[in-house]
Amino acid sequence: MTKTIHLHAVIPEALAGKRLDQALAVLFPEHSRARLQEWIRQGDVQIDDGLMNQRHRVKGGEQIVISAKHAEENSWTAENIPLQIIYEDEALLVLNKPVGMVVHPGAGNPQHTLLNALLHYDAGLKVVPRAGIIQRLDKDTSGLMVIARTPESHTRLTADMQARKIKREYQAIISGVMTAGGSIDQPIGRHPQKRTRMAVTQRGRPAVTHYRIIKKFRAHTHLLVQLETGRTHQIRVHLAYLRHPLVGDPAYGVRRSIPRGISKELAAVLQSFPRQALHAHALTLRHPLTQKILNFTAPLPEDMQRLLEILKTDAGQ
Repeated sequence: MTKTIHLHAVIPEALAGKRLDQALAVLFPEHSRARLQEWIRQGDVQIDDGLMNQRHRVKGGEQIVISAKHAEENSWTAENIPLQIIYEDEALLVLNKPVGMVVHPGAGNPQHTLLNALLHYDAGLKVVPRAGIIQRLDKDTSGLMVIARTPESHTRLTADMQARKIKREYQAIISGVMTAGGSIDQPIGRHPQKRTRMAVTQRGRPAVTHYRIIKKFRAHTHLLVQLETGRTHQIRVHLAYLRHPLVGDPAYGVRRSIPRGISKELAAVLQSFPRQALHAHALTLRHPLTQKILNFTAPLPEDMQRLLEILKTDAGQ
């Protein structure tokens, strides 16, 4: 499946002296520089009915015509997997990812992923990088994700994500009682011994997490967490670094850790809690076409709601 793109513009005098790829990036910001350079190399960009390379310096006043095709990104298969769509229009989708769904095919998960489900829901996503996925949630983290439905939306939303203009807010239930909110500014990189995990390490990339307390319990805390950066496993690693790991976290927590003095009911729930207690609760972004600010929220999944109710009962609240 392919999609043909037709674009036309006149180089303004203000861009005189710029390289062709630089000028096109200004004229067509909805397309990435890499994509524009590829179109130039393929001969899809004409200047005054002629072809030029990307290093050609424009003079101003030239007629630009682009006629290019988007090919399918990969041979991924579409699968009829239900999706909980929160919002959709021609440019984007916002969905609530369930617990247990892998986002992208990979080693050990070649099928049955969110990407496969998206291709069934909208076949047009075959021409969008990564089927429109611009962020990831861990398999056992639930919550909101934004999906770009066109290559242009993908470019703009990806740029906004990199510029930290897309705001993401999570709810988490952690082990231990925090005294106050705060921020964690510690670099995250690959764990030096356990290569499938991440860790706070000075060789890592900058990572900043903000958190504040929603409610305290006898031996746990309900937190609101905001990401300033988006490193792999960032919230899980940062909270474990503070020695307040997420309840149920199989990689970074103390699995089946049962505090002393809690009720038998709470102990049973903690022992059986199947995943890290983390939910992408709120999402704020600027619409790639209208530039309108959009705000979305998704309620806590049933397992986290039940855990909070039992924590309240145990604390006599």
